[in-house]
Amino acid sequence: MTDKTPQAPSPEQIERARATILEQSRELPFFKLIGLEILEIEPCWSKVQIQFRPDLCQPAQIMHGGIIATLIDTGIAHALLLTPAFLHSEDSSLVSVDLRVKFLRPVSEGMIVCESKIPRLGKQIIHAESIVTNAEGKEVARGDSIYMVVKRERLRRT
Repeated sequence: MTDKTPQAPSPEQIERARATILEQSRELPFFKLIGLEILEIEPCWSKVQIQFRPDLCQPAQIMHGGIIATLIDTGIAHALLLTPAFLHSEDSSLVSVDLRVKFLRPVSEGMIVCESKIPRLGKQIIHAESIVTNAEGKEVARGDSIYMVVKRERLRRT
């Protein structure tokens, strides 16, 4: 029986992948639309941000919760992109099966930053956490997510 645990990527593989991911993220139409920026990524950690804009608000003129949830989901996904589970996943994908967001204070100005980490990187189940802070360093939201490793062929079934 062979061990199917992915080998840790080399520092060179990580650096090449990081550069590609950061370059691609700057060109994603959705990120451009909402102004989402990927600042830093490491295996099991990321830092992403978005600037408050009036067009990202809900009727009470505070940032829409969906934008904050998107920031959290994107941060978590980018924390996973340099892990062995993703870098060695030729026939599998990482899919979100649960995303929970706790909104702690409204955002009505400035930049918000999301730091995400992966405290549990299992073979099939991955647990991730995020904290979103405002320019003063105060928490505006917390989020957590569960991801699963799924064979790509299962994603195409209807």
